[in-house]
Amino acid sequence: MPIGILVVGFGAMMILMQMRSDPPPRDDRPRPKSVAATVVNLHSVPTEITALGRVVSADPIQLYSEVAGVVMPGDVTFQPAQSFTRGDLLLKIDDRQAGFRLNSAKSEFLTALAMVLPELKTEFPQDYPIWQEYFSACDFDRKSAPLPEVTNERLKLLLSRFNVYKLYYSLRDLEVVRDKHFFYAPFDGTVLSAGFRTGSTARGGSLLGSIVSLEDQEVQLPVPATDLTWIERNRPVVLTSLETGDQWQGRIARIGSHVEARTQTVDVYVSVNPADGKPLLNGVFLEARIPGRNVENAFSMPRRALYENSYVYRVVDGRLDHCDVTIAHRSDDSIVVASGLNDGDTVVVELLQGVSAGILAVPRINTGERTR
Repeated sequence: MPIGILVVGFGAMMILMQMRSDPPPRDDRPRPKSVAATVVNLHSVPTEITALGRVVSADPIQLYSEVAGVVMPGDVTFQPAQSFTRGDLLLKIDDRQAGFRLNSAKSEFLTALAMVLPELKTEFPQDYPIWQEYFSACDFDRKSAPLPEVTNERLKLLLSRFNVYKLYYSLRDLEVVRDKHFFYAPFDGTVLSAGFRTGSTARGGSLLGSIVSLEDQEVQLPVPATDLTWIERNRPVVLTSLETGDQWQGRIARIGSHVEARTQTVDVYVSVNPADGKPLLNGVFLEARIPGRNVENAFSMPRRALYENSYVYRVVDGRLDHCDVTIAHRSDDSIVVASGLNDGDTVVVELLQGVSAGILAVPRINTGERTR
């Protein structure tokens, strides 16, 4: 009985082996690699320099007191973040003593004029009405007007004998000293810092505070020294806030002549006037897109597709082809190829890992890259 079972099992195994089909032969041929590519179209390619910079005031001013006295309030409260407009009295130093000295000097000057007028009426009747009118126009509440022009030497001697010139210029000097007690805003701006409060006593040379202009502002941009020759100075610069997306337009005001040793950059200053409804705060960072020169008969492609800073891959007859290129300009995300590529070439525009020239490739044409 056991022998029969073995015979039946062996027969069944042979039948099953005859019924099994042979597996299909394995295809060892390499599969083509699918690569993102675009078709080269040589044309005039505009370049652009991108830089990140900080807004700085074009007119930062520190206010120093040239006179001593008690600090008094002006038209606005002089404290940090306080805004003001052109012509506002920011603060003043007590000017009462300066005013008294000024009026005393003006009194002496008027006395000298009063004494010389009778002499003028007798010896220089043609000039008398001019000086009489000048005397009548003098006022303690107004600044002194320029003296009438004198060409007659005898008249000059007469005026000098009565100390008219000496007293006049002493008076003007005191007027200048009194003006130093008042600090008027030379522009629309804001207070950055305040060193003294109302009621404090300032001395000559005391730093009262600092102000910045909100009218004329600049963006300080560190630009690689190698990009300076590409900048088109007369074209507008687009400035964008990375936080809000707001945009402003500016113009290149000046370019520095010093290369920062550590970063090898040069400061480029772009002047910008804030648009209505878009305040531009001092110190904020903006991204600038600076127009550059055009590269003729060139092609722009992603920087990621450049290998070892010297070559790219093309797809030629279904295989990757190593192609040396000359780069005219580089930016953070793109390059401008000046030579090495021809019209109609199919160039790879993605970063490939573990590939070499000669492997099979199938291009996926990206029309978006073609128009870069």
